[in-house]
Amino acid sequence: MFFDVTEEQQVIRSTVREFAEKEIAPRARHVDETGEFPAEVFRKMGQLGLMGLPFPEEFGGAGVDSISAAIAVEEVARACGSTALAYAAHMGLGSAPIAMFGSAEQKERFLKPAAEGAYMAAFGLTEPHAGSDAGATRTSAVLEGNQWVINGSKMWITNAPMAGHIIVTAVTDKERGKRGISAIIVPGGTPGMSFGKHEPKMGLRGSVSTAISLDNVRVPKENLLGERGRGFTQFLQVLDGGRVSIGAMCVGLAQAAYEAAVSYAREREAFGKPIGSYQSVSNMIADMEVGLETSRLMVYKAAWLKDQGRPFSKEAAVAKLYASEVSEKICRDAIQVFGGYGYSQEYPVERLYRDTRLLTIGEGTSEILRMVIGRSVLGELE
Repeated sequence: MFFDVTEEQQVIRSTVREFAEKEIAPRARHVDETGEFPAEVFRKMGQLGLMGLPFPEEFGGAGVDSISAAIAVEEVARACGSTALAYAAHMGLGSAPIAMFGSAEQKERFLKPAAEGAYMAAFGLTEPHAGSDAGATRTSAVLEGNQWVINGSKMWITNAPMAGHIIVTAVTDKERGKRGISAIIVPGGTPGMSFGKHEPKMGLRGSVSTAISLDNVRVPKENLLGERGRGFTQFLQVLDGGRVSIGAMCVGLAQAAYEAAVSYAREREAFGKPIGSYQSVSNMIADMEVGLETSRLMVYKAAWLKDQGRPFSKEAAVAKLYASEVSEKICRDAIQVFGGYGYSQEYPVERLYRDTRLLTIGEGTSEILRMVIGRSVLGELE
């Protein structure tokens, strides 16, 4: 076993951290308060080559491994949760499926501009009646001549309004159930596709999440991603990788809260000495350290297994489940360390707590992930 990051991975961390501290962190409070999408930040990330890190260089990426990509998401999250969610969704959901299942032509047309940062990418899976039960998709796609005609609706789709392309799941063969779901690439600006309002959220306010309406949206039949009827299997594989990214985001948010709490515990005095000298506060800091280190190891292990081409579904679920629940606890305890100030917007810990709260829900709720892990251990029991 080897637990140290490679020189290349350390360079990725240093590069992204330097950029995040200079360009992302100073805007984090403004992004949260206004809900303004940080478009300029992403433009600069594209120039730096960060928007397509794990994808092949021939298609605009940097060809780095999954651990490096997780480190990048972690460092962005340490600076701003909203920016990190948009970033993780762009790479892990909007771009990765094309890298995994797309034709050479699709990679050239859609993956390359997304990886180069020419535009954001999105993935349209969730529907108003089908969240965790993604197999209950009702959006339909009918092949008419050389075009797919898509009708339906999606919701909570990250990056949707500014996306250069959206990968949409739709039923192409109704009688086949889950085996009749396919994935189709819909370019941004396609007639018949419209978006709802930017949903007002508890946290992650600068990450734009909207509903999508698809009214007789027509795209070429060549925009089918992979094989017809393989969409359900595809998005299960995509979500495995997405859970690694969200786990990394959890680690980054928890890291930021941990650092803030440690700094405050050293500086703030009560009854004549730093509050960190009191066992109640010291124990909270110790628990943060344990949870943070364990979460990071779990996320990196899942990413490593992915890079080895080995099964990692269970490990991705374990990492995302544990990291999301630990991150929420760390952010909550950070508020407790700050006391009344922690509840104030003057300090970042209340924003970190609001931002991390979603992560036990998105990319598989904690309840669904426990089912995934349980079935992996026990098998299918009747």
